[in-house]
Amino acid sequence: MEKENKERLVKIIIGGTLLAAAFIISKVWELKTWQELLIFLPAYLIAGGETLLEAGEKLFKGELLDEDFLMSVATLGAMSIGFLPGAESQFPEAVFVMLFFQVGELFEDMAEDRSRKSIQALMDIRPDTANVERDGKVETVNSSEISVGETIVIKPGERVPLDGTVLEGSSSIDTVALTGESVPRKIGTGDDALSGCVNLTGVLRVRVTKPFGETTASKILELVENASESKSRSESLITRFAKVYTPIVVAAAVVLAILPPLFSGDFGGSFPKWLYRALTFLIVSCPCALVISIPLAFFGGIGGAARKGILVKGSNHLESLARLGTVVLDKTGTLTEGVFEVTAVHPENISGDELSHLAAHVERYSPHPLAVSLRKAYPGEADGCSVEDVEEIPGHGVRATVNGRRACVGDSAMMESSGSAWKDCEKKGTIVHVSLDGEYVGHIVVSDRIKEDAAKAVAELRRNGVSRTVMLTGDKEDVAADVAAAVGVDEYRSGLLPAGKVAEVERLLREKPEGRTLAFVGDGINDAPALARADVGIAMGALGSDAAIEAADVVIMDDRTSRLAEGVRTARRTIRIAGQNTVFSISVKVLVLLLATGGLASMWMAVLSDVGVMVLATLNSARALRA
Repeated sequence: MEKENKERLVKIIIGGTLLAAAFIISKVWELKTWQELLIFLPAYLIAGGETLLEAGEKLFKGELLDEDFLMSVATLGAMSIGFLPGAESQFPEAVFVMLFFQVGELFEDMAEDRSRKSIQALMDIRPDTANVERDGKVETVNSSEISVGETIVIKPGERVPLDGTVLEGSSSIDTVALTGESVPRKIGTGDDALSGCVNLTGVLRVRVTKPFGETTASKILELVENASESKSRSESLITRFAKVYTPIVVAAAVVLAILPPLFSGDFGGSFPKWLYRALTFLIVSCPCALVISIPLAFFGGIGGAARKGILVKGSNHLESLARLGTVVLDKTGTLTEGVFEVTAVHPENISGDELSHLAAHVERYSPHPLAVSLRKAYPGEADGCSVEDVEEIPGHGVRATVNGRRACVGDSAMMESSGSAWKDCEKKGTIVHVSLDGEYVGHIVVSDRIKEDAAKAVAELRRNGVSRTVMLTGDKEDVAADVAAAVGVDEYRSGLLPAGKVAEVERLLREKPEGRTLAFVGDGINDAPALARADVGIAMGALGSDAAIEAADVVIMDDRTSRLAEGVRTARRTIRIAGQNTVFSISVKVLVLLLATGGLASMWMAVLSDVGVMVLATLNSARALRA
């Protein structure tokens, strides 16, 4: 791109110099029309040769009526008009139109190149080489040549090249490229090291868990690079508009050149004047400002969001985010930390230690956060007990045979199905009931912490025009009510299974205002059906989660709920910029088209309005990149 811009700049300088020389010669000496053509032709061909070739190629392909075609027809007409009887030559105007058109193209390329470079710099998070241990030595090899299971060494100041697990060492890592977080994270043995992060302090030995093409950094790069393929409604509308609009203005220009002279009674005398107006009309009618600046605005908006750790999978999703009216939030992991802790153990006819022992063994194989907290509360789980016939009941709990006895761990519905007379608890939190051979033996209270920025996030969403916030949870009524009151959501629904969440999302979709969208915010794994059903599926805290990145339309890479409002603000700013370009471009064009029709606009004014609008709209679009 830089080489092309340099070549274009050289052509502009040479063409401008030749134009100035030809203009001086034409004023000093009285020349015939064909002589004027000869002295202006070199400047015209240098300035417009590329445009003429592009128009010719598209002519043979049947792709007419774009800006190259319009500029070629208008300037060739201006170069020829002087040969008509009684007409004045327009050679300087024709060359100037082509010259200034090239200046506009140069500005457009520079603005787009700047936007792409900013995003490339932002996304320069995947090192090409890595230090790998082989045969007792550390070698520097291409990252793509390293296999899963090999050990890499990451020194302070180096970027993590591949996803892996820390085998040895501790350090602080900078995750800003992935999450937008400026505060470094601590990392040590057993922790995940994600590609794209920067190792700040200590040396780390990391066992590779994913090949180069499937790392977190690779997936993020692929997401951002492919985002432009999904066009927004605005972009699609502009593309369709240009395809319909351009043939109409070409037909209008033909009518403008022919009909008025026919009705004037002096066709030969007035035709050159109306032809000049029609050619000016053609130059003004180029829709390049809209066709170029609108996609560039969305491209910049996606890049700006990525800087904050918010990955938007396409312009269409960015536009949906800007029209957000209803936000549905899953409780666990979105409004709360998703880090459960056992806060009370209430046994019945057995000891508290036995109750914790049973719960930990039954939940031994479950990945659910509640199960993890129960296992943490009984660190002596690996005591040789026999655990067999494990059966998970989705949304209710788990049952298994422990040392030959049938144990059930779950909610009140599971207790009722096993014939156990469960007891309620006055403590706040999730109540996990336990039965043994059908006899109720107690319950364990597990609590989750509300995120520090959850209430602030809900308030900011409201300030940014979101009219309805709803929390959905599988938890019981009192826990849901406490969290809902603490964070300030408008409504909540409790005791929901995954299918129930989808049903609630469908109900809210039916109730949403016309022209507004609904977003579901969840962890991207358990909530995949609801994420897919919403207008915009937003995965929270998806750092390193392949399932979340696949399931959602928008991926928030860290756990900060306040990123939601930042995403909405970025999307709305992008839409505003695209709207500014649309209104500005159309207003100026309509005004100058009217002036051109009335003979009040010269070609100089026409090209200044067309190319000037394109340059200003393109520069305005580049603002969207700033986060």
